[in-house]
Parts: sequence; C-alpha cells; structure tokens
Amino acid sequence: MSAAVLRLRGVQTFYGRIQALHGIDLEVCEREIVALIGANGAGKTTTLRTISGLLKPASGSISFMDREIGGLAPDAIVRSGLVQSPEGRRIFPRMSVLENLELGAYARSDTRGIRADLEGVLELFPRLKERLLQKGGTLSGGEQQMLAMGRAMMAKPKVLLLDEPSMGLSPIFVDTIFSVIGDINERGVPILLIEQNARKALQIAARGYVLETGSIVKQGSAQDLLADDDVRKAYLGES
Repeated sequence: MSAAVLRLRGVQTFYGRIQALHGIDLEVCEREIVALIGANGAGKTTTLRTISGLLKPASGSISFMDREIGGLAPDAIVRSGLVQSPEGRRIFPRMSVLENLELGAYARSDTRGIRADLEGVLELFPRLKERLLQKGGTLSGGEQQMLAMGRAMMAKPKVLLLDEPSMGLSPIFVDTIFSVIGDINERGVPILLIEQNARKALQIAARGYVLETGSIVKQGSAQDLLADDDVRKAYLGES
C-alpha cells in the first residue's frame, strides 16, 4: 500500500454532550478509493464534517499531506486540497451551471489552470456542457449531482470527499455517477467515498471501513468486506 495522504487517529467528535465519533482510525492512500459504509446515523457524514473542519474533534489527530489539520478553518482545509462534495448536492439553484462551477475555484488565482480544469470537468460531465447557461435549480437530480461533483473538482482536490453521491438517483444515473468516480480516481485523485449503496461502493473501492454508532467495527480490502457474512447480511441485503 502506498503512503497515506489522509490519516485519522483516535478522532472523537461530540454534538454538545452527545458523543458521535468514538476514536476513529482511518486512512486514505495515494490513488485509492476508500469506502466508508454504515447505516443511517452511524456517523459517516459526521466523519466527513470533522475532516472538513465543519466540526471540531474533541480529541485525536487528523493529518493531511503530513500536516495536522484538526484545528484549521474549513476554507483553509479546502485551500490545502481536501475538498468535499456534500450530501444533498447543495448547489446554488439560482445561479447558472457555469457560475456554480466557477464558484468551486473561488480559492484559486491561476486563471489558466482554472480554464483547463473547467474543460476537464466538462469532459467528465458532457451533460453539463450542454447546460452551461441553465440555472442549477432546473437540472434533474442526477445532473445536480454531476454539478456538485464538478464544482468540487474545480477546487483542484488532492483528496476528494464524496458524501452519498448516489442518493435519490435513478439506476441509470447511479451507474453514470460511479463510472465518473472511477474516471476521477484514474486521473490520480484519491477518494473517500461515503455511500448508502454499500455494494456499489465496495465494488469500486480498494479498501473499506464499516462504521456502527460512531465506531469502526470492520476494515479491510473491499473484496474481503464484500465476502464478509456480517457485511453481506447487514449492508448488502443478503440473508
């Protein structure tokens, strides 16, 4: 396994007095997709919000590119190259597709690089190219997910955090989104993937973690987790 670019050690996070994460250990290495699976309320989104600086860890360490980021503000974390595409898309509905994409590059000043990355995003998502001047709120759910991921890519991520990218999408769009996730990873971007569709997530990932009530209860290669009886019963719908 190559070097870890993102590493969590003993991370604990609280909502007020309620403990949401109980000593999370997790890492993402160069060029890999890592899946984090678990039931609703297990703490998956809380994990991403803690990594992104939206929640402050009460204890533990979060390092990115060998730098501690646990106390940094969210915008500083984005500028460092750790970028999240959030659950529920959260695009700007009254702004055009192009304006939404341009906002993804708000922290950048390399005009030539931004233009090149815009072309790259439109290669990944040709449907967005057809709708550049259309308002984001008029797009279908699948197109809005493409826009959210494209906006994240405009920040030039060194690691991409994807939170439930297939939520609420038709099967055709789900297949499209997972194909694009693979394409993004093939461009050299490591990905931490939070996903309710555990089978799809593990089929595309190299490794995975299983989260239950704020604790990692299983980890290993994606193939081993796909073959694990407990995982198959709890998350893959097999008896």
